[in-house]
Amino acid sequence: MKRIGLLSDTHSCWDDRFQLHLGGCDEIWHAGDVGCIDVIRRLESIAPVVRAVSGNIDHGEVCRRCPELLEFKVEDVDVLMTHIGGYPGRYSRGMAELLRRDGIKLMVAGHSHILRVMYDKQLGLLHLNPGAAGYAGWQKVRTLMRFVIDGQDIRDLEVIELARQRDVIK
Repeated sequence: MKRIGLLSDTHSCWDDRFQLHLGGCDEIWHAGDVGCIDVIRRLESIAPVVRAVSGNIDHGEVCRRCPELLEFKVEDVDVLMTHIGGYPGRYSRGMAELLRRDGIKLMVAGHSHILRVMYDKQLGLLHLNPGAAGYAGWQKVRTLMRFVIDGQDIRDLEVIELARQRDVIK
């Protein structure tokens, strides 16, 4: 069993509540638009495994360290994570074929700043977008997620809402 913390679109924002909500996770995943590499370094102080992809605002050390697309396995679940991948019914060009070909059961994307949890019946996979954990963008509520992967089961999904106000350090 693995406890996963998931966030995206921090845009260089650090919120001390990340520690509160992601502490105790076995892995933290960041679905792109990290901004500053210090965000990744600070996440690494919270969990033993940090997996991250780069997004369309990322550059420099973030892009050197974080690929645009990651495929990996956690427990018995094949995962694909990318920043801009679309969602069921509206995948990015070539994404549906990649998901089908590689037998992906969990797709994680960011970019839209819209929190989404969708099941794709055609491909038999769960799609997660944690929304945006940073301040940049139009979202009224900043969000992140926690969930558990236990064998083939993806369960115990929690959505964590963070107030929009800037009451935290950057």
